[in-house]
Amino acid sequence: MKSIAKSVLQSVKHGGAAWLRNSSAYSGKQRFRRLVLGIETSCDDTGAAVVDEAGCVLGEALHCQKEVHLQTGGIIPVVAQQLHRENIDQVVQEALRASGVSMAELAAVATTVKPGLALSLGVGLQYSLSLVSRHHKPFIPIHHMEAHALTIRLTHHLEFPFLVLLISGGHCLLAVAQGVSDFLLLGQSMDIAPGDMLDKVARRLSLRKHPECHSMAGGKAIEHLAQTGNQELLTFPLPMQQYRNCDFSFSGLQNLVNNAIAQKEKEEGIQEGEILSCVKDVAAAVQHAVTVHIIQRTYRAMLFCIKNSILPSKNATLVVSGGVASNQYIRKGLQNLADANDFALLCPPPRLCTDNGVMIAWNGIERLRAGLGVLHSAAGIRYEPSPALPVILSGTS
Repeated sequence: MKSIAKSVLQSVKHGGAAWLRNSSAYSGKQRFRRLVLGIETSCDDTGAAVVDEAGCVLGEALHCQKEVHLQTGGIIPVVAQQLHRENIDQVVQEALRASGVSMAELAAVATTVKPGLALSLGVGLQYSLSLVSRHHKPFIPIHHMEAHALTIRLTHHLEFPFLVLLISGGHCLLAVAQGVSDFLLLGQSMDIAPGDMLDKVARRLSLRKHPECHSMAGGKAIEHLAQTGNQELLTFPLPMQQYRNCDFSFSGLQNLVNNAIAQKEKEEGIQEGEILSCVKDVAAAVQHAVTVHIIQRTYRAMLFCIKNSILPSKNATLVVSGGVASNQYIRKGLQNLADANDFALLCPPPRLCTDNGVMIAWNGIERLRAGLGVLHSAAGIRYEPSPALPVILSGTS
């Protein structure tokens, strides 16, 4: 397994990073600030980071499995599990070394326990429980989507409440963040996530064979080709037009795209697996349809929040996070939507939109400060592959 795991281990000290608040040198009275080690293994990236309660990222490390999964055409859970097992100790130790912090100085260890791939979650949880037991540290179980939603409070001074759109390879939801672990769920995907759909379309188009895309993940390849494509070549009916809510659906759209691709292959006289001459146009049309669907549902959420005084009528904020938030076409569309409705649009830096240890550590800090979910005994704690985001209400009309 190690022979194919030619992934990159990245470790960066961020004590002086300009984009983080309070990023002065970590010395003097700053050493009295509480520190949390965050560990992330929900899917295919092994991440760890040490963050203090002022928002300083003292050290981080990330092991990315992308190259391995590109070779296999997608994430294979048992392969992801084995790579986590091989690399988790190295990643955690590298983050601690980069931070200059010892286990004795930590206030707690925070780890993703839900949602995600069961085999991947299990590796992170098992390692973390051994760590906290050995060093007698409190344990903070982290909801992966809560961490994505709250990452923006690491990089910006943002108070609750705010509207958050989480879009990634595995998730798609709209919620109002009303406090740490207090979310009002407005809508979610009823089937697959947008990142999953884009990856599947990329595989159907055989973009790994395209000379410009052979080293790109599926969604990134779609975005790249769409830049020089004509989105008007194909038009797709938008999902859920008849539903007066904020939910999403992408599986039906994917089926329509697959049928259109098959028709184009027939017209061009090529077999599945060969590259269409109009592949850039198809990519542009697909990306546009996904973007419009996301924008329409987000707009409904905005209207619902303002109508019901859930968000302030002025100076409301839309936060967009998750891996798909790095797509610049989608982000530009959401920026236009926010501007038209007097919302501020905030997104974490691209490297914090994808899975990472920093967001887990920061969520641990948020929970530590709020006194929520800090366990002094982790006996009986379990991972949960597919739990919903905790909510107090769901649905709109």
